[in-house]
Amino acid sequence: MAPLGRRVLGEEDIRRSLKRISYQIIEKNRGAEKVVLMGIHTRGVHLAKRIAQNLAEQGENVPAGALDISGFRDDRDQADRSHGTTTLPEGGIDDCKVVLVDDVLYTGRTVRAALDALSVLGRPSAVQLAVLVDRGHRELPIRADFVGKNLPTARSETVAIKLEEIDSTDGVFIIGGQA
Repeated sequence: MAPLGRRVLGEEDIRRSLKRISYQIIEKNRGAEKVVLMGIHTRGVHLAKRIAQNLAEQGENVPAGALDISGFRDDRDQADRSHGTTTLPEGGIDDCKVVLVDDVLYTGRTVRAALDALSVLGRPSAVQLAVLVDRGHRELPIRADFVGKNLPTARSETVAIKLEEIDSTDGVFIIGGQA
């Protein structure tokens, strides 16, 4: 396999970050009652499942769903949009505290699209955002409530997230820019 760039987080770092995010979700919401996780396709879905598992290990049963935002993107041509499947947890999202889960927060456009997609699906009582990596360079006034790692990057760099479920390995890599 070709080098992926400079590794900044490994498997154990990701595990710890997601465990910490799980504790923070419980703390901020004073428990997990009426909390629902919605993973943004593709890697956010797997991260949401991992967070749900962490919460289950703490005795909190938090349902996780998947959110396809491809039809709500404003920064990609229609032909470039990959389509996932939206799956709502049993009971839906109405009157729930929805925690959107994504891998990287960058410009904020993915989150804006996710908020639009959520508005079609129901009316949550609150929406929070959990990301594994916040790399900065926001174009919209969006910030995460729960962050695994703040990772300052140059615009010329790319942050690649690899997850075992998709890529057969866990890691966060910076590609391009200065070595």
